[in-house]
Amino acid sequence: MSMMLSPSMDVRVLVLNRAFQPVAVTRAARAFGLLFSGAARALDAEFRTFDFSSWSELGHELDDDVIHTPRMVLKVPRVVVLQAYDRMPRTQVRFSRQNVYMRDAFTCQYCGKVFPRAQLNLDHVVPRAQGGRTSWENVVCSCVRCNLNKGARTPIQAGLRLLKEPRRPSWSSLTPSVTKVPYKEWAPFVDPVTASYWNAELEDE
Repeated sequence: MSMMLSPSMDVRVLVLNRAFQPVAVTRAARAFGLLFSGAARALDAEFRTFDFSSWSELGHELDDDVIHTPRMVLKVPRVVVLQAYDRMPRTQVRFSRQNVYMRDAFTCQYCGKVFPRAQLNLDHVVPRAQGGRTSWENVVCSCVRCNLNKGARTPIQAGLRLLKEPRRPSWSSLTPSVTKVPYKEWAPFVDPVTASYWNAELEDE
């Protein structure tokens, strides 16, 4: 299957296990790979499942995210169900780029401004060159400008101040944001108590 690269390939897709529990969030490109290989089926708003062939025959609305191949236009599924994956959702929030962005509410922890994902970086508060670790407690969301201004210095050395001390997030601290799911199709599967939405992306990092 040959696909033309487009912004829609980076659209996020919710991944469910066979028990319809959310276990991951991945990109559309990865979701189509799972769908095409038979490892997953697409799920529509009426909870019907589709293999790649049947999904490719569906039409799409003007506001749908789509990708183009040489032979067809494919609607990007919002949810896919893994066909041979019985593992339960993770019990801890995994340390990943997406989850750091979400913990910090897509807000630069130095200037306090909110940015789209494409305009954000991850910054080591204590630079790795000075012994800083890559962990929840030493990595924050930073805009490109602040990241460049800070360089390989600590905030104090660079004359910057952190909005808040970075910490490993708990389920309870994430719950208010989890309820604001990006797509209505995710809502039936995102449990604000267990916050499964915050699980890691499948091989996306």
